[in-house]
Amino acid sequence: MKKLIYAIISAGLILSLAAFTMVKHYKGVFAKSNLVAWCIVPYDVKERNAEQRAQMLNKLGITKLAYDWRDKHIPYFDEELKALKKHNIKLQAFWYMSGPDPQHDANLNTILNVLKQNNVKTQLWLMMIGVDMTNMTQQQKIDTLSKPVKYIAEQAAKIGCTVGLYNHGGWYGEPENQLAIVKNLKMPNIGMVYNFHHAEEQVKRFPKFYPQMLPYLYTVNISGLKGSDPAKVVPIGEGDSEYQMVRQILKSSYKGPIGIINEETHPDAEQGLLINMHGLEKVLTTIGDTQDLRTYQSSGSK
Repeated sequence: MKKLIYAIISAGLILSLAAFTMVKHYKGVFAKSNLVAWCIVPYDVKERNAEQRAQMLNKLGITKLAYDWRDKHIPYFDEELKALKKHNIKLQAFWYMSGPDPQHDANLNTILNVLKQNNVKTQLWLMMIGVDMTNMTQQQKIDTLSKPVKYIAEQAAKIGCTVGLYNHGGWYGEPENQLAIVKNLKMPNIGMVYNFHHAEEQVKRFPKFYPQMLPYLYTVNISGLKGSDPAKVVPIGEGDSEYQMVRQILKSSYKGPIGIINEETHPDAEQGLLINMHGLEKVLTTIGDTQDLRTYQSSGSK
């Protein structure tokens, strides 16, 4: 009888361990393992250095970082990549803001050189500014923006990197226009990065243009969105529009990473990430995504 009881207990422990392992390594789109931390470098009152930031991500169980920066961070690019490697954190993306003449921008060369030296292949999240498109036709705007995008993509391709067009307001920030640039260039290493936190006036159109973006979509960064025309950006779970948008992504063929942002969530980047992780749990609970939800509950993130 004792042997039978021991066998039953042992079998139960094995099954429980197997179930925990399956949850821990579940790779659903909204699983915790698929999250990318975004806007945690300049938006952090504690001004963590590279090592402290990597330790924070390890503590939160986040394994991917999209690196945003300001001029004061340029001397620490190499240090950042080394800290990420040390702590087994993937550099999902490196943010880059360009004007109309990237061939004359020293920052582009600096970024590409540090990535090459560290043998890192990643996405460049490309934001475009300072391009005068006054009195241009739609096709002229497409051609004008395509020129710098093409140059950046060509340089990125030389070191095995891709370029994601990053929506951030204006003509370039409209998904339909970014799609037009992607289709105009037809380059294999150009795609799109879609940000809920810059979708204030796009919420109602999302169901229509999202399927068109899918073949080119590298990353989706989510936030809460309250109302529409324009929506107000709030922490994840505190809006009313992001629920349906997340549901649409979940039901689609999208398999890329999901970014959570701390730009205006909390002065402390760690607290901002936690607020949005807990908010995402709320969204997943509401839409019934129990598989992804288990990856948070099992990790003790609360």
